[in-house]
Formats: sequence, structure tokens, C-alpha cells
Amino acid sequence: MRFGRPLGALITVGLIILVGCLGKTTDSPAPIDILSPGKWTSLAPMPTARQEVAVAELNGRVFVIGGFGSGGEAVPTVEVYDPASDRWETRSPLPAATHHAAAAVVGGRLYVVGGYTGGRTSWTPLRTVYEYDEARSSWSTRAPLRVPRGGLAMVTLGNRLHAVGGSADRATGAHETYDPASDRWTDAPPMPTARDHLAAVVFEGRLWAIGGRTSFVGTQYEIVEIYDPATDAWSTGPPLPVGRGGLAAAALGDRVYVFGGEAPLRIFSATEMYEVAGKRWIAKDPMRTPRHGIGAAVVGNRIYVPGGSTQPGYAATDANEVYTP
Repeated sequence: MRFGRPLGALITVGLIILVGCLGKTTDSPAPIDILSPGKWTSLAPMPTARQEVAVAELNGRVFVIGGFGSGGEAVPTVEVYDPASDRWETRSPLPAATHHAAAAVVGGRLYVVGGYTGGRTSWTPLRTVYEYDEARSSWSTRAPLRVPRGGLAMVTLGNRLHAVGGSADRATGAHETYDPASDRWTDAPPMPTARDHLAAVVFEGRLWAIGGRTSFVGTQYEIVEIYDPATDAWSTGPPLPVGRGGLAAAALGDRVYVFGGEAPLRIFSATEMYEVAGKRWIAKDPMRTPRHGIGAAVVGNRIYVPGGSTQPGYAATDANEVYTP
């Protein structure tokens, strides 16, 4: 959820209020899988309602990092969900309150990259990179991004992190890779389409960059672009049934799943799966709580989607739901 620079802040706030009042829930227009739609289950709610969070799995637990609190303020909060006990624990907070960051794990360490500081109408894009050592429950600062940005996506491909997209003053196609051994970021071929609020997964050894947008009221992309490390090049993938930003995605087995998202005046309950054999997206059981500003983490054979916002704009929730294909 990015509304632009402070210029025009009053207009933006008015738009947020209007959208929050008029936002409607939209399901997927994709063909519906009647025979095996999967199932959503509600779990223990997060201790604090948050949206625009970073989410990652580490050692069988789901980390939910930073975001906006219920008052639209940036928070450094880190809470961890244990699927085995259906319980939450609080961990050491981020060194600074951050929202719209990205998170991923490589080499047994959790990394939180980029994002913004500030709340509601005035945001500052970040280059910060934090590494979490679970054994010590502590954060350390690592080499910063080359391009400051929030609303980006990040995955682990091989033994490196890949950070794609996001925005500072405008959406970017920036693509940087991080080598934890040398603590160094390197430029990689940029995404063909500049966008923020996108989702990303690793599927069949390639990076899938999914959806996103140019701005809150700008172009909402259905685009899927795929980076192949073997050729060091991008190609076009199967487009989403409908464009949106603020969605989450996960790869599980031989399937790619996408969840939720927002567009002007709309909030999505959609759960969609890409079927490789049929080369198409299929609609699954819709989310119990339509949301954007979310992340997804896979533990075992289930996909966990905590937090987010229940309206376009600001409406943080403590929802914690899991999808079982």
C-alpha cells in the first residue's frame, strides 16, 4: 500500500477514507476447482494486529515482522507462530520500526530487507538489511541494498537472496542478489516491468515475480515474469486472472498459489493456483478473511497467511489462517 510522496497528502487521505468506505470484496474470476478446492482454517490470532508485514519460515515456525500497527504507525514488532502448538511468541524487535519490508531465509539465517520508515502519508525508503540469529535471538546489520525501496519482494534462489521490484519515488524493476558469504549485493538483470507490492516465489528453479502495481491508484498488473538463473534472463509467464498489488504467494510441491491483494475500491478474497499441466490459473477455496499487505509461509504441506488489512488502505487485522491444498 503506497500512496506516494507527501505532496497531495490531503487528497490521498481523503481517497483512503473513500476507498475504506466503498471497498468491496472480490473473488477470483478464474475457473473454480469444485472437486478439490482445498480448505482454509482459522488459527490462534496474532498478538498484535498488523499489515504490510514481512513473513518467512524459519525452523518450522512462521515469523511475522514489522508492518503498520492498528493505528497506522510503523512498528518493529517480531512475533513467531508455532504450528505444532498453535501458539505465538514475541522475539527481539527489529532495530528500527519498518513496514513494507521483505524477508527470506538463506544459510539458516533470516534476512529482512528494505521497506519504509514513517507512517500513513510520509514514508522514507530504506536500504537497510538485518540478519537474525535465532540461537542468540538478536539482529545484526549487514551490507545495505544498492537501491533503497519498499514494497519489494525477495526469495532465496540457490545460496543467494534475490530482491526484486519495490519503489522509492516511483516503482522500479531493480533486481539485486545478495551473497551472505561475502556480505555483498550485486546488480542482476532488472525485471522487464517496474512494479511494487508484488509477490515472488521460487518454482522449478526459477524466480516468479507475480502481480504488483505502479501505485495505489495506478496500473494494477496481472503480469508474471520469470527469471532463469541458468540464462540470467527474464521471460513472460502465465498472467494472473486479474491484476492487483499487496498479494502473497507460495510454491508448494508442483503448484504456485497466490492469495488476496487489493486494487482501488476492491479487496481480494481470491485463492488461485497455477496448474502446470493445464497451463492455467484455477480458483480455490477463497480466503476466510479477505486481505492485502500480507505474506505467506510454507510449513509442511500447508501455507500460513497471517496479518494484513481487511480494507483497501488501513485496516490492520490479527487474522491468522492456514490453507491446506
